[in-house]
Amino acid sequence: MKLSHIVFAELCWPLLANALHIPRTDQSAVSNLTSSAYSNGLSSLEERETQLDARNSKQKCTLKNLAIRREYGSLSRDERLDYVNAVLCLQSLPPRTPANVSSGARSRFDDFTVVHIQQTLDIHFSGVFPPWHRWFVHSYEKALREECGYKGYQPYWDWPKYAHAPQDSPIFDGSDTSLGGNGEFIEHEGPVIQSPDGQTSLQLPPGVGSGNVTTGPFANMTVNLGPVGGLNNTAPGPDGGLGYNPRSLKRDVGPALNERYANYSTVLSESFSSFSLITELPTDSTPDLLTKPNIQQYRLLSEGVPYTIEIGPHGGIHYVIGGDPGGDLFTSPADPAFWVHHGQMDRLWTAWQLLDLSGGRFKEDQMNGGEYGHVTWANEPPSRKARFDDVIDMGYAAESTTIGEVMSTLDGDLCYLYL
Repeated sequence: MKLSHIVFAELCWPLLANALHIPRTDQSAVSNLTSSAYSNGLSSLEERETQLDARNSKQKCTLKNLAIRREYGSLSRDERLDYVNAVLCLQSLPPRTPANVSSGARSRFDDFTVVHIQQTLDIHFSGVFPPWHRWFVHSYEKALREECGYKGYQPYWDWPKYAHAPQDSPIFDGSDTSLGGNGEFIEHEGPVIQSPDGQTSLQLPPGVGSGNVTTGPFANMTVNLGPVGGLNNTAPGPDGGLGYNPRSLKRDVGPALNERYANYSTVLSESFSSFSLITELPTDSTPDLLTKPNIQQYRLLSEGVPYTIEIGPHGGIHYVIGGDPGGDLFTSPADPAFWVHHGQMDRLWTAWQLLDLSGGRFKEDQMNGGEYGHVTWANEPPSRKARFDDVIDMGYAAESTTIGEVMSTLDGDLCYLYL
């Protein structure tokens, strides 16, 4: 996909936006499904406790120590302030990453960006992606709680709830309880994203920001690492993005991409446009994201297809944040909004798993199914399938684990559900 694909995107975006501006009629259906998943999780946990009690045995995760992750806007003012202050604290602590690994890492917050930069091409469109990011978010939450005194748990960004004006949501409204405001508005065209090899480009529509973030707790925040790649006309940082490159946080939040890729109908019934350049997508009688029968179909909708206009909710919301570092796939964890976005990614995968407790969704073949189940990016070059004993490496950011240990949020070192 070269120049012709850029032309296609530029010509068809207005038509696509109109055709896919779907009303929020599916909100109650999504709520019913996620509520059912939550209830299934509680019932499963209670049943296991009862069985173990009968054998005078215990498990790590119980109803008493179960953590509940909640939507950012549903948190009280004090709870949001507690979260914001913990993130600011993490940004003030010294890094654990040695300077000879990343001379640009200047804080514990940066440690997480370093490991993401180092592994980006291995942990996306691969069998590692869902479990790796699940452990990544858990490790970040653990750092906030254990190193910065955070009392709550990692909140998530319910994308559809604010799809028509994400810049005005509690996440980006610029208040003292937000994750900082949108970037200052600068007249601009949307980003042109590039594949890692620089051979493929795609034009996206702009948000309503583009400039520096000047409001909220992260106003005038300094970004230390990156960028690495993914955006045209963005000079790469030194040492492959791992060198020191201080600059202001920028965002380009706006509704166009949110409405296109992550409204309620997207979460419930994402359907690919008749204008899509993709012809190899599977078809079935259940187009709903949360009722997809297998992990291949779930992930094709959730993560989209690389280098096409169908970038899915995962890529779509990354570009809703946009700017720098949010618009750079490698360095995106350096924007505090990354973490609420990936909280939602994990929430939907968790719900999908829990909606079919008897269907094997916690087994290895439901982690490594399809073309995204290999250990290389979209199986290029061709590689083996990911396995439960593969290590999830957190570098200097946190402890490592294995894929098998994090397949359930109610097993091992994990013990949480989403409300």
